[in-house]
Parts: sequence; structure tokens; C-alpha cells
Amino acid sequence: MDKVAILKQKVKEAQLGGGVKRIASQHSKGKLTARERLSLLLDEGSFEETGMLVMHRSRDFGMENELIPGDGVITGFGTVNGRLVYVFSQDFTVFGGSLSETHAEKIVKIMDLAMQNGAPLIGLNDSGGARIQEGVVSLGGYADIFYRNVKASGVIPQISAIMGPCAGGAVYSPAITDFILMVENTSYMFVTGPNVVKTVTHETVTSEELGGAHTHASRSGVTHFASANELECIDNIKRLLSYMPQNCENDAPVYAYEAGDESRPKLNSIVPENPNQPYDIKEIIAEITDSDSFLEVHKEFAENIVVGFARIGGRSIGVVANQPAFLAGVLDINSSKKGARFVRFCDAFNIPLLVLVDVPGFLPGTDQEWNGIIVNGAKLLYALSEATVPKVTVITRKAYGGAYDVMNSKHIGADMNYAWPNAEIAVMGAKGATEIIFKKEISEAADPAAKLAEKEQEYVEKFANPYGAAARGFIDEVIMPELTRIKLLKGFKMLENKVQSMPKRKHGNIPL
Repeated sequence: MDKVAILKQKVKEAQLGGGVKRIASQHSKGKLTARERLSLLLDEGSFEETGMLVMHRSRDFGMENELIPGDGVITGFGTVNGRLVYVFSQDFTVFGGSLSETHAEKIVKIMDLAMQNGAPLIGLNDSGGARIQEGVVSLGGYADIFYRNVKASGVIPQISAIMGPCAGGAVYSPAITDFILMVENTSYMFVTGPNVVKTVTHETVTSEELGGAHTHASRSGVTHFASANELECIDNIKRLLSYMPQNCENDAPVYAYEAGDESRPKLNSIVPENPNQPYDIKEIIAEITDSDSFLEVHKEFAENIVVGFARIGGRSIGVVANQPAFLAGVLDINSSKKGARFVRFCDAFNIPLLVLVDVPGFLPGTDQEWNGIIVNGAKLLYALSEATVPKVTVITRKAYGGAYDVMNSKHIGADMNYAWPNAEIAVMGAKGATEIIFKKEISEAADPAAKLAEKEQEYVEKFANPYGAAARGFIDEVIMPELTRIKLLKGFKMLENKVQSMPKRKHGNIPL
């Protein structure tokens, strides 16, 4: 067989991966192959593969007889909706997608190219972990990848899709990236598997319960999106990319938008008159952003805060909003971490921030205090204070105590702050404040209940409104709800060319 024929045969083997039987097995488990995933993700005909003929160098434990081109990972570049991206897709049909020295080198080369050329990196993970037959060089390969994940953080967007197993040290690469997507029933992530857990802690748990998509979407918060199947997962990657720029020096794409009547009368009736009655903040988000543009991130985790991407006038924004429909919208440990992480991504990639405020304070209790609500709550405060992108706040109802400060108040660098007429900006709720301030008068009154009601009303008229804050310049304008979208369109347009420099330093020290 001549050299050309040998080359053609090796290319064919590389494209087939582990062979027809293993591909059929992959399909029987409800999973696509590595190449099928790439063909769905990338624009037709745009994929250029690199390292197709690379083979492992291991000669121990029978590996010298298992030389398969590609070595379990497909790497290259292509376009998504016309925009350049770099990709790697692990091939579970070849050595279980296990990471070897050369497998890691292929991924590292793609990561380096992504950094050098300022384009997003997308990893489709489907691997059994480190290749045991290669020992420490396999572990070193993981470290090489982790190091580049850190170097690329905040420089280019990094997206990880978990399309199968991802266990042990392998989980730390996705953990460093910006967004993690998982597929229900076919993907899982954990540091130690069910067998080790049972041996060490005597707990019996399945892979799905320990590290499945639903577990990480709702309990741990490790994954940002849990998709019903791989097609939905790939669609979510494409949609996610549409809100972000190519790199930290670019702006996100601007989509065509035709202005019309921008008033939204429905906003006048969403917030109930009873200040203790809940409502869904997502109804407000839907009214003030472009139609069907809101993409919620971390939907099932820490539901007392809502974060996600949207567009206003065709331009990308990041939305951070208290959710009165869940735990009354209080800030707690998980919601603070969720909000802070999202804010820092938006700030790193020049995406303006819209903060919607209806917060009664921080969640009280020993569980929160003992688990560090102080330092975790400070993460959101730090992230918003540090952000230099355009920042706009709308107070829809309550803004109490320290949570008022944290939720993008004027004091921590917000550019424009609006409040609706029924907004309550105060140290605490009227009833609690009245019981403290007028305790003696109430206890000595002939009718304590009537005196409490009288003093509570007095407190409401003096403090529980936005006008005191507006008089001091902490609120730029008290607006009718129906005009909110108009104000936001003008506000973000005005802030389009904002430039703000931070003090010279190596980096800050966020309370991790």
C-alpha cells in the first residue's frame, strides 16, 4: 500500500472514530457522536479539523496495538452564525474519550489558538477521565488545560457542554469556564463516583442523583443550563453565544431593532398594592426587554434571584433581579454567589447591567450565618462595585437595609437609578421600624394596637417612599412603571461610550 493509500485509510479511521459498532452503541444510549455534535453546532461546511492523524505515544499495557488516529478528541475551528469559534469534542467511542498526553496536547493547541485570535472556546466533554495506562503524563495533560482555562478567563468566552461522563480531575476544567451546560439522563459530573462514596461514607447513590444535570442545576448550582437532550443543549450554546462578544476587547453583536410605541401600560398593574403579596419579576423583565429576548441563566438554582441575558433596542444586556415570588426575593448565600458570578462575566465582556430591585433584606437564621452569609453576601456587593460597564437600577418595590446598598445602589457606582412611585427605600419594614422607634409610646398608650397603626402610617409617609432618596440624589428619577422601557432605552444609549478606570493594581481580593 503506497503512502497516499495509507493516509486515506487513516483519515477514514479517524472519521469513524471507534468504529461502527461503538457508534451504534453511542446512539443506543441516546447520545450523538462527537462529529454529529460538531456538525449540529457549527455552520455547514465551516469546520476545519486539526490534529486528525495524531496518535498516542503509550507503549504499555497493550496500548501499542491500539493506535487510532485522533486519539479520542476532535479539535478544530469553524463558525456559529458566521462568527469564528474554536472547538474540541471528546469521542467516547475511542478509549472512552479518556485523556492522554496527545489528547491533551490537541486541546491545548486549540485553546492557544483561541486566545491568540480572540474567539470563544467551546468544549464538548464526553470522557471517562484520565487514561490510566499513561500515568502521570495524563494528569499533567489535565493541568496544562486547567492552566490555560485560567489564562483565558475574562479574555475569551469559554463554554463547556457536558455530553456524557465528566469525573475526577476532569471536572475542574469546566468549573473554570464561564458557562456549563448538561444533558438530562446522559451526562454527569462528580469528583468521586458512587462506588467511592459508598465505600467512604456508606451512602448509596446513583450517578444521576450524585452528579446528574438536575442535581447540578437545582442543588449545587454547578451547571447553568440543564437540557432535555443534546439537540436542545447545542441550541442553547448557539443562543448563549449570540449575547456575547468574541473577546474582552469587543462588544456584543447588535441586532436590528425597529422602534415603535415603547410604553408598556401593563407594568402599571403587575406589582400588587399589598406590599407583602408576591409577583413574578419575570413578567416585568418580559415587558421592558425586547420581545422574546430573555435567556435565563441558572434558572433552577437560587430562585430568589433571577439572572440572564436579554436585549434592549437590539443590544445585549445582563439582567439581575430579585424574585418576590420565591422567598420574598431575599438575598441569601446562594443567590449572592449566583448574582456575583453573572455580574463578573458581564463586566469582563462589556455587557451592560440592568438591576431590578425588590428586596426585603438578607435571609436571617443560624444556617445562613454559620455558612457565611457575611462573606458570601459581600461577593455580590464586591462584583457590582467592581463592575465598570454601564449599570442601571430600577427599584420596583422594596429596597431595605444593607440589601439596598448591595443591589446596585448609587453609592456603589450605579450610573442611573430609577424608582417606581410605590418604592419603599428604608432601613427596614415599617412595622418593625415602628415597634423599635416608638416602643415606649406604644406600650404606654391606652390602645397599643391603634397607636402602633398610627405610628406605622407616620413612618410610611416619612420614610417608606422613594422621594427622600430622590431629594438627596440617590435616585435620579421617580418614574411611572409604563415608562420604564423608554427610560432604559435612553439611559443605555446615553451610557454606550462609558469609560471608567479602576485603580492600578494586580487584582482585587474578592471574598471567595
